[in-house]
Amino acid sequence: MIYRECGVFKATYQEDMAIFPIPLDRWGVMVISTIAIGGVPFLANDYWLGSILIPFLVFSLAALGLNFLTGYAGQLSLGHAAFMAVGAYASLILYGRYGVPLILSLLGGGLVAAGAGGIFGIPSLRIKGFYLAVSTLAAQFVIEWILTHWKWVSGGVFGTVDAPPMKIWGWVIDTPLKKYYLVLSIVIPLTIFGKNLVRGPLGRAWMAIRDMDIAAEIIGISLFRNKLMAFLISAFYTGVAGGLITFAYYGAANIEAFNIMVSFHLLGMVIIGGMGSVLGSFLGAGFITLLPIFINQFARGLGMPLKTDLLACLDLIIFGGLIIIFLIIEPFGLARLWQTLKEKLRLWPFPY
Repeated sequence: MIYRECGVFKATYQEDMAIFPIPLDRWGVMVISTIAIGGVPFLANDYWLGSILIPFLVFSLAALGLNFLTGYAGQLSLGHAAFMAVGAYASLILYGRYGVPLILSLLGGGLVAAGAGGIFGIPSLRIKGFYLAVSTLAAQFVIEWILTHWKWVSGGVFGTVDAPPMKIWGWVIDTPLKKYYLVLSIVIPLTIFGKNLVRGPLGRAWMAIRDMDIAAEIIGISLFRNKLMAFLISAFYTGVAGGLITFAYYGAANIEAFNIMVSFHLLGMVIIGGMGSVLGSFLGAGFITLLPIFINQFARGLGMPLKTDLLACLDLIIFGGLIIIFLIIEPFGLARLWQTLKEKLRLWPFPY
């Protein structure tokens, strides 16, 4: 009976536009934030920090960027891993060669990725749907070829650029806990900014274009400007995620780490988590990150430990099957199931 709007009075425009209008939602977010910032060092070991939580946060940020483009603006992309690669190499070059501070290097890598996204987003004014997906797929292969053959960037074919030791104002970031806090300190502000972005005029323009672009253009929404902004912001978020995963997880930039399968995984995170939902990006990334561990532990519980190659194949099979199931049963993903549950709680025990 505590999840109610009864007795919650809105006396100002700011209260009416609050992201979490129900007090229990605000308390829940505060509890989760407190656990993420203060509880993780006491609850998680180095394995969970370095192998689970860091990639979960980074891929959540990348999925959020793709969600801006696909879930909110309705522009399908199959080449977002390439923008992650651009952000990874750009941030490494800015930090390692030119001595730009680490945070500015990560943001600079995002800006370079945004420039690449803007170039490949220009055709979105003339093409859409399947044809736009093919053009973004072409971006994946074009960027991969450029990065592998441009020696100044990657050192040549199969070249690997090692990440230098990370320092912020003399503070060396060399442990999983410090890397976790680095990632968290970037993911939280960008998530808050993205949540407010989609609730503002730009987000409403994206959703209008997604629902019916012809009607949106008739009422005065600029298709070219808003579609291009969707590509720019989406690629920026993905580029920052590419820099973070290179510095905090992989420890080096290699084009093989950003192949087309990563693009498909990002799209799967958006589909399973929920298109057009900030929360869905985190739910989808968490689900995909924990899926191999769940399969392995379930098999061990049945007394059937799986080999690594079999686990990888089984992971892909279940991943593909879940995408089909969610597209058929619940196209809006886990976020929609969570929203439905909250609506039931708001009405319980009444049936209306």
